[in-house]
Amino acid sequence: MTNMTDMPDIIPIFPLAGAVLLPRARLPLHVFEPRYLAMIEDCLKSDRRLIGMIQPRGQGDGLAQVGCAGRLTSFSETEDGRYLVTLTGMARFVLRDEVAGFQPYRRANVDFAPFASDLGAMQSDPDLDRRAFLKDLARYLQASKMGTDWSNLKEADDEMLVNILAMLCPFAPEEKQALLEAQTLPERRRILQTLIAFALQGHGAGEETLQ
Repeated sequence: MTNMTDMPDIIPIFPLAGAVLLPRARLPLHVFEPRYLAMIEDCLKSDRRLIGMIQPRGQGDGLAQVGCAGRLTSFSETEDGRYLVTLTGMARFVLRDEVAGFQPYRRANVDFAPFASDLGAMQSDPDLDRRAFLKDLARYLQASKMGTDWSNLKEADDEMLVNILAMLCPFAPEEKQALLEAQTLPERRRILQTLIAFALQGHGAGEETLQ
């Protein structure tokens, strides 16, 4: 599925605070609520197997304006009926409106056109100083008492490196949303660096400034 014409206008949506999906990255989900179990079952029966990840906004049933559609690429069921699934990011979308229906889960009319480039070639970031970036990342992870697979990060291309970190780092929901909505990879990387710098200052480890 690589063309805009292949992307549907209406998709099921999974609102989840603090969880964002980005193109070509993978998001594991542990699904146990009955309505989302039904969503997964319906998704498995469909041709495209798409689910839209989107963050809640405000009070009540409000939603962010931008989310990302992922294709269900792995699935397993536990003995007690829970689902362990993985979504692989396809393309971001702008939320138009919700669609009424008889399904227990929410569906939405979405527009992929503003993010058509997500379906194209993988992006690069010519200005990324990978050595300095990974050094600052190591300080951040140490201050946050987090670990990572350094061999995979060092081998990852620019887009996967930035997108995976944008998804995994424990930033606030609004900060995650800013990373999601960044129009270009260099813009997302700059936001990521700024968030890491602020976090290091908060931990008292911000003697150096990220470039």
